[in-house]
Amino acid sequence: MAASLAGSRIDHLNLAVPDLERSVAFYTPVLEVLGITTLLAVPADPDHDQLAMHGYGVGYKPFFWLVEQGRMGENVHLAFTSDDRDGVHRFWDAALAAGARPQLPPAVHEEYHPAYYGAFVLDPDGVSLEAVCHEPV
Repeated sequence: MAASLAGSRIDHLNLAVPDLERSVAFYTPVLEVLGITTLLAVPADPDHDQLAMHGYGVGYKPFFWLVEQGRMGENVHLAFTSDDRDGVHRFWDAALAAGARPQLPPAVHEEYHPAYYGAFVLDPDGVSLEAVCHEPV
């Protein structure tokens, strides 16, 4: 399986979402086709200033968190690695079935590099999501 955040020094990312339950319902089936699963759900704890969070990852450690904060940043784009081009198609199909808006269907994007194969969608909150495979055919 492709390593999450491969080649980077990023340990994890939080995405602020206005409706955690809706976002979990969207992201869970979409990420599962890439082998990224729910690893931890943290309930809100107002007494300790803890927001509700839902963590996804591969193996034992979450690297992608949905955090219920009510307000999101603008111009957010997240790309998830797929082991193969079929995974990019599974991501596309799962995302559209979960309510994503299509941006760019699965295709080679030579403007990035000759083997760059990706698909782009918008999640229910307008976040741009991508599944990408960097392996040549």
